[in-house]
Amino acid sequence: MNIVIAGSIAFDYLMSFPGDFMEHIKPDKLNKLSLSFLVDEMRKQYGGCAPNIAFTLALLGERPVVMGTAGQDFGDYRAWLEAHGVDTSGVRIIPGVFTASFFANTDLNQNQIASFYTGAMAYARELSFYDAPAPVDLTIVSPNDPLAMQKYPAECKALGIPYIYDPSQQVVRLDSEALREGVEGADILIVNDYEYELLKERTGMSDTDICATVKHAVIVTRGEQGSLIWADGEEISVPVVPPQQALDPTGVGDAYRAGLIKGLALGLPWRICGQIGALAATYVLETHGPQAHAYTLAAFGERYKTVFGEDTFTAYVG
Repeated sequence: MNIVIAGSIAFDYLMSFPGDFMEHIKPDKLNKLSLSFLVDEMRKQYGGCAPNIAFTLALLGERPVVMGTAGQDFGDYRAWLEAHGVDTSGVRIIPGVFTASFFANTDLNQNQIASFYTGAMAYARELSFYDAPAPVDLTIVSPNDPLAMQKYPAECKALGIPYIYDPSQQVVRLDSEALREGVEGADILIVNDYEYELLKERTGMSDTDICATVKHAVIVTRGEQGSLIWADGEEISVPVVPPQQALDPTGVGDAYRAGLIKGLALGLPWRICGQIGALAATYVLETHGPQAHAYTLAAFGERYKTVFGEDTFTAYVG
């Protein structure tokens, strides 16, 4: 299956705060919020939604193509991705510009405050699915330059490319018309529960409206409460996979999406797709950073069997 992952490419600067953010936020002072958190450690890691999704998808046996823009400092990152089975031929390097950067501060309760520097990502609007070197069987439009996220769904619909619409963090940056156009005609919509409420508020669409215009499935992830999949007229509840240790939530949602896409590539039922996503997400939660996890397909299959009590994944991947 030719899978293209469109989205941001970034370096992650991950910081750890040895306390609880909520203890320092005063509800009566929110109109003048000014806080500084002294952190104990910082790690620079490879990140960005597109490579994060692609990295886990490659671990699961696919060779996805990353479609995005990176800066002059992308050389080592490209070598890392290629060494781990990711096709970077769809990445355009922007001379004289640095790769986008994500700055995240996480407290002891896994609450996170983050900022994102655009950098080379701003040029993603110049890429086009019309220039794809090979037929695209499936793509995901994940968080990226807002103008790119407005452009890609229209191109997918014009070219007949099935797409997963994943506005996620960019729900706050995309206007109501762009969000509605992304949702309408998408094969799958995926967001977390907070983003889903924002999406409905900004578009004026109800649950019924959204489910009626998305072709196949609406998926809402809910953190520790698992995820919900509305597909084929039914609601499917997918539980989380309990982690052996919870170290860092960065990239957990991207891994869920990769697992979901792997299930779709195998033609599996929605419940199984969600369960593959849930297990893939937990592997990331157990490590520091979105691309620090590793496993073989056999190991993934064994853990899937242990958690869910069925051998479905192994049966399909061999």
